[in-house]
Amino acid sequence: MDVVNFAHGEFLMIAMYATFFLFAFFAIDPLLAAPLVAAALFVFGAVVYLLVVRFAMRAKANAGMVQIFSTFGLAIVMRGLAQFFFTPDYRSVTNSWVGGKTISIAGIYLPEPQLIGAMLSIAAFVALYFFINRTDFGRALEATREDAGAVALVGIDKNRVFALGWGLGAALVGLAGAIM
Repeated sequence: MDVVNFAHGEFLMIAMYATFFLFAFFAIDPLLAAPLVAAALFVFGAVVYLLVVRFAMRAKANAGMVQIFSTFGLAIVMRGLAQFFFTPDYRSVTNSWVGGKTISIAGIYLPEPQLIGAMLSIAAFVALYFFINRTDFGRALEATREDAGAVALVGIDKNRVFALGWGLGAALVGLAGAIM
């Protein structure tokens, strides 16, 4: 795909705001909100690809710069909209399901939320590894990344694969934002 996403940090910000507002307005614990946020970010990532990145990838001259400026511009717009709508005030989840609990292992106290987050991150990494290496879509994503022109010859729609790839990347950021 060869596109550097300078808006990836802003995707994380959106995921964290979504998690916070699900907790604040609907009392959904961040760990339970993780699948909802990941699904929402999947759709958001696919839409960003279809509306912004796809056109930046078509640039004939200075394609790399066009892609950099388009994702950097998207980051600036997302950050500005977030500051406008949510204000830059500090927010936190106060009474999480596992918040404030610790686990003692051999006299070492470890915070439970961070341990659960680490376990979920490792599980997501393993699932992504098997998804990319053991499924037809994963192989199509790898092949499309290597040579987008050649996969069209075997009937793979590169825009669909790239949109789903961007969605997958954004979903993983959504998961990270929910468990942070």
